[in-house]
Amino acid sequence: MSFAENDLTAYLQAFCDPEPELLKKIDRETQLEVLMPRMLSGHVQGRVLSMLSKIMAPTRILEIGTFTGYATLCFAEGLQKEGKIITLDINEELEERVRGYFASSDYDSQIDYRIGNAMDIIPTLNEVFDLVFIDADKKNNENYYNLVFDKVRSGGLIITDNVLWSGKVLTKINDKDTANIHTFNERVVADERVDKLILPVRDGLFVVRKK
Repeated sequence: MSFAENDLTAYLQAFCDPEPELLKKIDRETQLEVLMPRMLSGHVQGRVLSMLSKIMAPTRILEIGTFTGYATLCFAEGLQKEGKIITLDINEELEERVRGYFASSDYDSQIDYRIGNAMDIIPTLNEVFDLVFIDADKKNNENYYNLVFDKVRSGGLIITDNVLWSGKVLTKINDKDTANIHTFNERVVADERVDKLILPVRDGLFVVRKK
């Protein structure tokens, strides 16, 4: 069975929870004013991330790759009252914009937004995480996965975005990003320490549960 992509997207949006007004604003301004706006999660994927967070009811979340903060705020919706999300990004140019969005939200006091190289920051984090979201430079997916694994509690989730890479993983296209993503997917599916599932939401979410 095949669907027209735009029609299916509209249907999915109509039959999930509405997009909060602040997230609509972030989406709109990102599309108009920020380079590579496709990196933003968007309505349907955002509701998926929110739902997973609410199911987990986490006290500690780690997000690798903040961009304009859309997914950060979706995950924050599921945080316990005493919970915290640490979100890491290397792009200093977006910092003022993103801090403004967080300040406009109900979750500002629960968000620890750090600018810097995630490869350097992650080893310094003395936390046990309920949920980790990997959505940064694709060449380092496996490095991030390995760095965070021992910091995730048993039963916790590691979610990696863009693992279908616009369908390129199904083709013979052999650019570095596609090759890195496919290799990462192969490594995860062979990892016996986790339960794993790719959700074909937007560009693909690899959802991994640590045993």
